[in-house]
Amino acid sequence: MKKNLHITSGDVAGAKLAKSGVPGEVFVWRDILYDGPRKPGLPDDDTLPIRARFLEDVTGGGLNWQYVLDTLIAQYAKLAAAEHYDHVVLWFDACLFDQSMLCHVLTCMRCLRTEWGALICIDSFPGIEPFHGLGQLSPEQMVSVYDRRRSLTKDQFLFAERVDRAFARQDQDDFKELSNLTEAPLPMVPAAIKRWLEEQPDKETGLGRLEQLALEAISAGCESPADIFSSVSDRDTPPQFWGDITLWSKINLLADRKPPLVRIEGPGERLPQWEGLTDLKLFRIYPVKNNPAGPAQ
Repeated sequence: MKKNLHITSGDVAGAKLAKSGVPGEVFVWRDILYDGPRKPGLPDDDTLPIRARFLEDVTGGGLNWQYVLDTLIAQYAKLAAAEHYDHVVLWFDACLFDQSMLCHVLTCMRCLRTEWGALICIDSFPGIEPFHGLGQLSPEQMVSVYDRRRSLTKDQFLFAERVDRAFARQDQDDFKELSNLTEAPLPMVPAAIKRWLEEQPDKETGLGRLEQLALEAISAGCESPADIFSSVSDRDTPPQFWGDITLWSKINLLADRKPPLVRIEGPGERLPQWEGLTDLKLFRIYPVKNNPAGPAQ
């Protein structure tokens, strides 16, 4: 019996894929490849601990350094073992989070001389609006998507290497070129990079788009984390690359600015970025009046 390895992003999508009946092993890749310190392609023993520290910090300590390091080591080992599978199928969304991850995984596969496999990458599904990703699909819908897989090409591997290098180096010039491509070998990459450029600090306010949307929601009267999340999600352009951990981090950054742009009231001074640390329902967030970087008009 042939062995299949399915690599995807997100525990929700991974769990549904595992329940779908599509034959093979499901492996969920975990990292935030559009940001943070790293080298292009395969990491080494020196860079992995630094990467683990970044991921611990970006989750507000919700994931401890050793756990993250062990996870990173395990997933690169899994990718190195891909040569022992008959088929490797990559399942990724069109969002910034997934496209940067896809390019990194393809680059690592090329480094490991595993330049083969199939790709499933979708930005829509009938009856689901707005569509953010595979995690919205039922296991039965996952099965129907499986027929959309297409064999990976050499041009896609080479293009992914360029994109991964741009993210690792945060190369703004290459980002601008990539975002303007009209016929990219991985066609959903340009829009994803364009969204990342919107996260770079604005020259006037110093805020990225997600911070700006959060500040506008708070200034408009949204006080609870749930209401802020709903408002920002409604106003952001799909596909949504961020989740609650990222949004709470952005709100905490607004509170940490000098002078602060928002005030957080609750059991702690900052929003917990990991489920179970503190009850989010106990927190309220308020705008700081007369801030110089208020909501855009």
